[in-house]
Amino acid sequence: MKLKTLMMGAAATAVMAPAAFAERGADGQVNIIMWQAPSTMNMYLSGGTKDIIAASMTLEPLARFTPEGKVVPWLAAEVPTAENGGISEDLRSVTWKLKPGVKWSDGTPLTSADVVFTANYCMDPKGGCAQLAKFEGVESVEAVDDLTVKVNFTTPRPDPFSAFVGGQSPIIQKAQFEKCIGEAAPTCTEQNFNPIGTGPFRVVEFRTNDVIRFEANPEYRDPAKPAFATLVMKGGGDPAAAARSVLETGEYDYAWNTQLAPDVLAGMEAAGKGKVSAAFGSLVERLHVNMTDPSSSLPEGERSTLKHPHPILSDVNVRKALSMAIDRQLLTEVGYGIAGKPTCNIVPAPEAWASDNTECLTQDIEGAKKLLDEAGWVPGGDGIREKDGKRLKLVFQTSVNAVRQDFQALIKQWWQEIGVETELKVIDASVYFGGDAGSPDTFQKFYADIEMYANFFEGANPEPSLAKNICSQSPGPDNQWQGENTSRYCDPAFDAHVKELSGIIDPAKRAELGRTMNDMLTKDSNAIIPLVYRGTASAHANTLGGVALNAWDTEIWNVADWFRVKQ
Repeated sequence: MKLKTLMMGAAATAVMAPAAFAERGADGQVNIIMWQAPSTMNMYLSGGTKDIIAASMTLEPLARFTPEGKVVPWLAAEVPTAENGGISEDLRSVTWKLKPGVKWSDGTPLTSADVVFTANYCMDPKGGCAQLAKFEGVESVEAVDDLTVKVNFTTPRPDPFSAFVGGQSPIIQKAQFEKCIGEAAPTCTEQNFNPIGTGPFRVVEFRTNDVIRFEANPEYRDPAKPAFATLVMKGGGDPAAAARSVLETGEYDYAWNTQLAPDVLAGMEAAGKGKVSAAFGSLVERLHVNMTDPSSSLPEGERSTLKHPHPILSDVNVRKALSMAIDRQLLTEVGYGIAGKPTCNIVPAPEAWASDNTECLTQDIEGAKKLLDEAGWVPGGDGIREKDGKRLKLVFQTSVNAVRQDFQALIKQWWQEIGVETELKVIDASVYFGGDAGSPDTFQKFYADIEMYANFFEGANPEPSLAKNICSQSPGPDNQWQGENTSRYCDPAFDAHVKELSGIIDPAKRAELGRTMNDMLTKDSNAIIPLVYRGTASAHANTLGGVALNAWDTEIWNVADWFRVKQ
């Protein structure tokens, strides 16, 4: 596959729009297809990338990360530094100054009260905030004046750019959401589907798991942007149909997440209507091992919770054997080609944080068998292992996706070779990543033994991503099933390292501890089994200009700069 734009860390080159448009909305309509249909416009109630991207059309943070990973001001007037007084000498606070004159799409002014409210909204222990790791170590957020906000930390923070930085933690309007805090958060349908924002577009119509219609925000701070008067985001289908609608039929301008085999994409690109761009950031396709019991025999509200350890997968030797049986190189070749690399790390970048662990890159079927033998799992008459009356049978779930179904089939075959029976389960992506606390099929609820998906962390600081894996972040009824520790990995030593990491200032020592924590999650415990370090890949029409794919922030981070290429 020819990846026309291959971005790699600091080598990324953004294709930006002309200096000025003729007028706002002059280029008509832009059409985006999201084969994983968005189910909410409030990313604080969903960890799904599809929902984060949809909401980013409207909701914005104080600062963003560029495709090179650099922090740039967005709603803030400048990036705080020690030199401009924004970062305190003791590193225990960061002060943000808002751009003057920014308005919400309803015409009211953005103020520091909105920023303070956003923090309180997400940090409410009963709210089930899906982005809570962004606020790890935040002691309080206070309004100094209408345009100045101070974030106070519990310990010195050498990198304070987490809360309110990047598309995963934008500002929401206090006036709209103030009755939606805590347990009321998921009940506020109107607010969650139609948030008032400061971004280039505002919601006109939201149909969950179907279509979202936007129009240019008349209050947007740049009077010449966006170039498009309307934006339609259509959900549903599959990656192949989405890619085809851009690359072959030209029905859509942008197709998100074209997760297809390289030869398939290359064939579509040959039609000459569009191209596939890829960017490498921190995206890892991986398996999560359920450390808790998902059995339907347990009472509802206790399945897949820390109350009940998994009857089979609590055995670390079983988890290690599952990892050893996998051929990651073959998975990479089949699924991603040059847009992927086999990996043993959940933190693949930045380079200083990436562990030198390569042990898992060599498939070892015989070693996996031996490990299971030593653990007392004995092959039965049909080759499937048993121990203490338990059959080594696992339910392996993921979203509907051709590449993931190929991965499932291969992994099932390898696990069969070592004596593991695997039942495959596929779930519509809109449901799987939907975050609906009432659904039994979300990746957070995890009513299975093994699940597969990928997501990324923003910017060049992996600390918040690692912090997701503390005991208290395990999804359950107490946090609306929105906890980010989907494996339910719970190790007091890891929790202690999270606190320790937040207080380390020296970059080399931070990276060293980060590598240790990566290895605890992967090599030591195999609670998370990394497979492929993959690029973010999406397709866009040749007639769509200004696209700058971003793997360190929300992918469509610069939609305000998009324009129609005149032909």
